[in-house]
Amino acid sequence: MSETAIELAEGDQAPAFTMPATGERTVSLKALKGKPFVLYFYPRADTPGCTKEACAFQEALPQLGRIGIDVIGVSKDKMKALEKFAEKYGLTFPLASDEIAGVAESYGVWVEKSMYGRKYMGMDRATFLIDAQGRIARIWRKVKVPGHAKEVMAAAQALK
Repeated sequence: MSETAIELAEGDQAPAFTMPATGERTVSLKALKGKPFVLYFYPRADTPGCTKEACAFQEALPQLGRIGIDVIGVSKDKMKALEKFAEKYGLTFPLASDEIAGVAESYGVWVEKSMYGRKYMGMDRATFLIDAQGRIARIWRKVKVPGHAKEVMAAAQALK
């Protein structure tokens, strides 16, 4: 994590956001006020891990919907790439575009990474469960995809 990364904690107010999303939608914290939701950040659309994660959330959508939880996926991808990704895998929840990584930065998930000795800035795979009051109920950082959607669903059910 870089020195300047924001460290949010459970119980903190979720940072405000407004982003364009797939299906010609716009997602914002303000519009979701009064409704709990899952906000998950992923590195890049249509890559193996991100595809598995998105498909797992899509699979969990009916159960999450029954308990009144929405899901929003966030990456730096452009809208065109997100629309293609959503269409290819039948993803019906909003995939939001955070092209300048401003939202990712406010959630502390735009971090310095390293690959083959080269340092670069990138999106950390992380999930935030936001309660109806707009507070962070649960945070998962450095997410491992297998079983993650089920874990998030269990935490979401505990909110009710």
